[in-house]
Amino acid sequence: MADSLESTPLPSPEDRLAKLHPSKELLEYYQKKMAECEAENEDLLKKLELYKEACEGQHKLECDLQQREEEIAELQKALSDMQVCLFQEREHVLRLYSENDRLRIRELEDKKKIQNLLALVGTDAGEVTYFCKEPPHKVTILQKTIQAVGECEQSESSAFKADPKISKRRPSRERKESSEHYQRDIQTLILQVEALQAQLGEQTKLSREQIEGLIEDRRIHLEEIQVQHQRNQNKIKELTKNLHHTQELLYESTKDFLQLRSENQNKEKSWMLEKDNLMSKIKQYRVQCKKKEDKIGKVLPVMHESHHAQSEYIKSLKDKLVQEKKLSNMYQEQCISLEEELARIREEEGMRREIFKDRTNKMGKRLQIMTKRYEALERRRILEVE
Repeated sequence: MADSLESTPLPSPEDRLAKLHPSKELLEYYQKKMAECEAENEDLLKKLELYKEACEGQHKLECDLQQREEEIAELQKALSDMQVCLFQEREHVLRLYSENDRLRIRELEDKKKIQNLLALVGTDAGEVTYFCKEPPHKVTILQKTIQAVGECEQSESSAFKADPKISKRRPSRERKESSEHYQRDIQTLILQVEALQAQLGEQTKLSREQIEGLIEDRRIHLEEIQVQHQRNQNKIKELTKNLHHTQELLYESTKDFLQLRSENQNKEKSWMLEKDNLMSKIKQYRVQCKKKEDKIGKVLPVMHESHHAQSEYIKSLKDKLVQEKKLSNMYQEQCISLEEELARIREEEGMRREIFKDRTNKMGKRLQIMTKRYEALERRRILEVE
């Protein structure tokens, strides 16, 4: 018996489906299954739309954040350019201050030379010498040293203005000429030293402000690099955590799928063996019934009294046959439903694999982008430190 079961090949699912006779209950069952599949498909589509909207919103926020960071970087660059322009303007102003002081000192020297020449040549009785304090339409730049030079110039010009009595007192001026000459030289040197000291102070102040500005820019850049580095580290940790979680989910889902698949295969094998066993029993019962019917037909005239018992026995055998057919139909329906469930599980596993592959690719791309940004920031930090 066992050899006959092992030697007989199992029929294919198409052959088994072809032998089925669709009933009302089977059609209702398939309609119910189709409705459940459609509802599940609609739910999946809704969830997919929600995920798509969430991803689009996140992408939009990331784009806005990147745009704001670029605007901040441009504003910082513009601010640094303005500071550089301000330092250049201040250097230009200091150069103008030094040029103005040099011209004032030269003017004093020229006035001194003119006074010396007038003292050597001499003036007539009615002659008057005037000195212009400032030329018309002259641009003035306010400064402490320049004001001091102006005051000295006013006092000196008022002292050196010609008077009609100067020509009368010429011998006394010649006697005082040498002392006044040295005094003017000393005043000129004092003015030069004061102007140089003021220029040196302004240059020192400007250099100090430039150094402080550069230190502040360096501190701001270092803080930005640290914040960006920390942000990249947090993103890398989050992506790594998500990757591990996704790998664990994939492992668990694959393990469950393989386990369900093996269980379904084992159940299918057991059902097919049971079905073959039942079919062989049905064949044996039919052969036995046929033999018994032949025997009954031959001995019917002799054994008429046992006809009723034999008919009851045949009826019971027919009932058993009907029950076996019902059981076989039920097992066939269960096999079909399990095959449908297996197909659905395979489709879901395929979708999960595609989703996981897509997510893994996206995560890999984002990780590459983050790595490139981090390398760019690291190079920028190294260049700034250099």
